Amino acid sequence: MAPGTPGVPRARYHLRTVVLDAGHGGKDRGCAGVSAREADVALKIALEVGHMIEENIPDVKVIYTRKTNVFVELADRAGIANRHNADLFISVHCNSGPSVAHGTEVWTMGTAKTAANLSVAKRENAVILQEDNYKERYNGFDPNSPQSHILFSLYQSAHVQNSLRFAQRVDQQFRTKIGRASRGVKQAGFLVLWKSTMPSVLIEAGFLTNRTEENYLNDKAGQTYMASGIYRAFREYKNELEAMNEE
Repeated sequence: MAPGTPGVPRARYHLRTVVLDAGHGGKDRGCAGVSAREADVALKIALEVGHMIEENIPDVKVIYTRKTNVFVELADRAGIANRHNADLFISVHCNSGPSVAHGTEVWTMGTAKTAANLSVAKRENAVILQEDNYKERYNGFDPNSPQSHILFSLYQSAHVQNSLRFAQRVDQQFRTKIGRASRGVKQAGFLVLWKSTMPSVLIEAGFLTNRTEENYLNDKAGQTYMASGIYRAFREYKNELEAMNEE
């Protein structure tokens, strides 16, 4: 008999494995400010998040899609998470836009409701143009085609509820604990989240094209603050889900 059948105890949930994905890397430097590069900043934040989890929650296994400045294809990033049966996938990025644009964004897989949301997904998904045979690997997906993004975004994750649950905790940490300006929790079709088979989020830590935010994100203290917010959101999310075992 399966768990949930009367008289059969429900399987207890434990969050055992998290995959931390530093966006871009290697030949793909991502967006840039005056001196900071997205690939470098994202890596430093992701490594710091992992260090905090390893130090404070040793029963959780931390997997990194990259720990150095190397290029990892988008499908391989989700593949790493799937192979390790991860319970959560966190992808860290930095944003670009007009020099006045500022603030954090936390994204989950879903339908882009606005042109601005679609443009962010298009920028991040354009990474696949640097991959070989990308049309075969991504079912004919064309990152330059709005129609591709619209059709692609109809793939709804079975894990959307818990993805949003974690995303909201990250956003709350950024706003209330770190004091960052927030552009909110949003949804769009990101290839890096598409093939992951677990709750997953993409975090835009801020705009490298804004000089104030670039200085913050390119500084060790700023990176540590951002990492601490993600870590605390992870701890809250883990504790909340595991507390449901007691209900």
